[in-house]
Order: sequence, then structure tokens, then C-alpha cells
Amino acid sequence: MAQNIELLGSYWTLAGGAIPHTDKDYSPFDFKDRVEAAAKAGFKGIGIWHTDLAHILKTRSLKEMRQILDYNGIKHFELEFLTGWFLDGEAKKESDQWKKLLFTAAETLGARHVKVGHFVKEPVAMPRLIESFAGLCAEAANHGTKILFELMPFGMIDTLTDTMTMIKGAGAKNGGVIFDLWHLVKLGIPYDDVARVVGQCEVGVELNDGTFQCPWDLHEDTINHRRLCGEGEFDVKGFVKKMLQAGYSGPWGIEVLNAELRQRPLEELVTRSFNTTMAQFPK
Repeated sequence: MAQNIELLGSYWTLAGGAIPHTDKDYSPFDFKDRVEAAAKAGFKGIGIWHTDLAHILKTRSLKEMRQILDYNGIKHFELEFLTGWFLDGEAKKESDQWKKLLFTAAETLGARHVKVGHFVKEPVAMPRLIESFAGLCAEAANHGTKILFELMPFGMIDTLTDTMTMIKGAGAKNGGVIFDLWHLVKLGIPYDDVARVVGQCEVGVELNDGTFQCPWDLHEDTINHRRLCGEGEFDVKGFVKKMLQAGYSGPWGIEVLNAELRQRPLEELVTRSFNTTMAQFPK
């Protein structure tokens, strides 16, 4: 079965010295170097962060980026991250600017999906979320891509029930959810509940590992202490098995934000992340 698995190197895993949630969150590694290294290691997909995209476009065109992806056999391309799409005022204005860039890139680069969500816990009425998510999906459809909402502990909604209420309420064929294992474990969401979503809407998956308890806060844990698959306490193999049994057949992202790994060479990052992730799948 493992030979049919296609892995996607998520942005933060292969970004090297990029520091999350700072003005240095773009990768010091050249885009072409990242794509070539990922493809050589065996990845069939790669991800890019919105500010990294803006940084790349200072020296390369979207057309050139697409040529690099195609030449290296990258089948799955992921764009992230859009926040504030349900807000008003200046926050919405800024969100719309990033949305324009992401959707334009998604169309040219053939992006499988654009990841969206929010990093702040603020109350938002469900009807507003449903309307905003539906509108986002409609716009994305015009650019040939999908919208996947990332369920996380920090967001404006942080339960699987509310997430599915929003997605089903929007009723968009190209709308869905991306399940990051780290977030699922921290939220205490059973694997069986996640598996039941497969087939109900568009789904994406991100694998990683970590610890159940830590001496620092959740934010510090998520941006600096995630681990490669098999190097922590999570039942990664159990999650993979559940999702395979449920019929998930899309690419498997590997998203590891780790302060120590950011110091490592690109070749080591792609090789270790690919090999440790593939080891979680049945032979």
C-alpha cells in the first residue's frame, strides 16, 4: 500500500530558518532549490506560505514557478494561509489583499487548495461564518481551487462539530477541512470522529508528532516543538490506519514546526521528513 502514498512537504517543514508569526516568516531557501530537493527525496507535493509567496515573486514570476513545479513532477501544490476572511474593516481589507494574491497564484500554479483559518479566539456568529466561507469557496472555484479550513485550538471555532456546521452550511463542493494531527491531539478529537468526515466534504491531512504534555504554552509548543513522525508520543500509525480505512486517498502533508530543525540543511530536512513519514504507512 505504501507505494501508492503521495507526500506533500508542507511549507513550515521545508522552510528552514523561517520564523513563524514574525517579519522573517519567509524561507531563506530558494524556491527552486526547495522544489528540486523535495522531488529528489520523493515528495509529490509542496506548500508555500502567503508571505513566502510574496517574497518569491520579487525575483520569479508565477509562470516561472509553475515551470519549476512541472519540471520536477510536483503534482500537489498547497497555498496558505488566509485569515480574517469573515471580519470587517481594516482586517477584512488586508485579508482581501492576500486573498487576491493567493487566488491568482492558485490559478496559475494549479493549487490543489488554499488553507484558511484564524489564529485568534474571537466570537463570531455561525451564520456569519457560513456566509463568509460560502463566498470564499465561490471565489476560489472561479480560480479552479478548493478552500480547506484548518481546525486548530487557536481559532474562532475549535470543535469538529462547529467546523462541520460551517462547511455543510456553506454547501460548497470545493469547501472542506484540513486535519492537522497536532491540532487534533491537542483538541482531544477522537480519530474515529475525524475518519467519519471523509466522504462528507473535501478533506486534507497533515501528519506530525509531539508530546501530550509540555512545560510551555500551546503557542510555543506548536511553533517550536512539533516533531517528525515517530519521534514523539502521538499514535501516528493509528491515525494513518483510520484515515486509510475511511477511504482517504489525497496527498498526505507533513507539517513540523521545530526550532532545532530550522537550523538544519535543506537536504537533511527533506530526507528526514520524507523517510520518517513514509515509515508510518503499512508496507
